[in-house]
Amino acid sequence: MTSTTIAPVAAAPRASAIQIALRFALLIGLLAVVLYFSLASSLFLTPGNIKNILISSSVLLIIAVPQAVLVIMGYVDMSVGSIVGLAGVAMGVQIVDNGWNPWAAMGLAILIGALAGLINGFLIAYTRLSPIIVTLGTLQLYRGITEGWRQNPPAGFGETVGMFGRGSLFGIPLAVLISLLVFAVGALFLYRMAAGRHVYAIGVNDEAAFLSGLRTKRLPLLFYILIGAAAGIGGILLAARLDSAPPTTLGANLELNVLTAVLLGGIAFTGGRGTMLGVLLGVLFLTVLSNGMTLTNVPYWAQSIATGGALVIAAGLDELSQKRGTVRRLTATRG
Repeated sequence: MTSTTIAPVAAAPRASAIQIALRFALLIGLLAVVLYFSLASSLFLTPGNIKNILISSSVLLIIAVPQAVLVIMGYVDMSVGSIVGLAGVAMGVQIVDNGWNPWAAMGLAILIGALAGLINGFLIAYTRLSPIIVTLGTLQLYRGITEGWRQNPPAGFGETVGMFGRGSLFGIPLAVLISLLVFAVGALFLYRMAAGRHVYAIGVNDEAAFLSGLRTKRLPLLFYILIGAAAGIGGILLAARLDSAPPTTLGANLELNVLTAVLLGGIAFTGGRGTMLGVLLGVLFLTVLSNGMTLTNVPYWAQSIATGGALVIAAGLDELSQKRGTVRRLTATRG
């Protein structure tokens, strides 16, 4: 009879030297991009454009926070862009076509997002299907439902909804305040709560975490629900800013931007490693890059190349970090 030694659940792992270096490099890259576009366009550092950058980054950050937690656990959600579209159109249809109270319609949007996340989470966590395959499938499924529900974009949502797209509190856009609140809650969860340490443990070794008594199915399911709800909030904010909810384009390709920001921020795609500060830097880098390219009239196809290149670079840096860490551990063992 063999015995199994179950290690206690450790605290969240500290960043290695190479991870800190990569995060520092991202910060330098962000500052370099800001410097370049400030010289290339006189409009870049204006108060109005800085406000646009912050508002644009808000939806990305709101969804990137739960996505980061999922990736740390070894999961991923590629359907978030379609959930954003589905939630935004659902809200718009109920307000414009059915005369719903805006608050009830916004609540429905969040509920639909959470339900879509629940479907993803159940299929992945409890049936052990591939997260990438399942969420790529629901990416198409949810977008198809959205386009079939309403071909023409609902528009004109009124002041209550518009407040979330264009309103401010103490001079700070509401969308930015919401994103900062989500970021703060995500950081506190990872760094101050026992369940945050469980997230890292699941990402490092799912089987060992299960044998240690951790809820290796419930925690991923919970965060699939949360990322769906976050996408629902994102759908509200995007539709509110546009005062319209186009079924084919609302949230389109957002999943790639979210994943790129998460990986650029140092979250390991294989799980078990990463910080919320890195995610924030990744979100700001992508948003500043996109905004600057738009101001300097860079063609859309070139912007797509830049975003795709950033994703490839992020994946390469993640692989480099893992290989360096493996070599270091082997060297220490042999020594």
